[in-house]
Amino acid sequence: MAADETSIKVSTAARDRLAQLAAEHGTTIRSLVEELAQGTPTQAEYAERAELARAELASALGSAPSPEAEAKARALLERLGASQHNPPAAA
Repeated sequence: MAADETSIKVSTAARDRLAQLAAEHGTTIRSLVEELAQGTPTQAEYAERAELARAELASALGSAPSPEAEAKARALLERLGASQHNPPAAA
């Protein structure tokens, strides 16, 4: 094992599921896990992105959105995200 590598322990069921997901995506478990780790923002990164978005909106609109407007936008995005992860069943 190279100096910059490590191993992780997961249940057999999790390993089997990761293997199935990797096969379906034409990749390896290692690549799948690395993509998840690199591609999923931390809470601090989400907060930083939100602050940058507020600043952009304030610059473009002349004022930042109200907390109520942010809550409505967040709810809409969550609903859209949920529908993306739970597509309607095929007829």
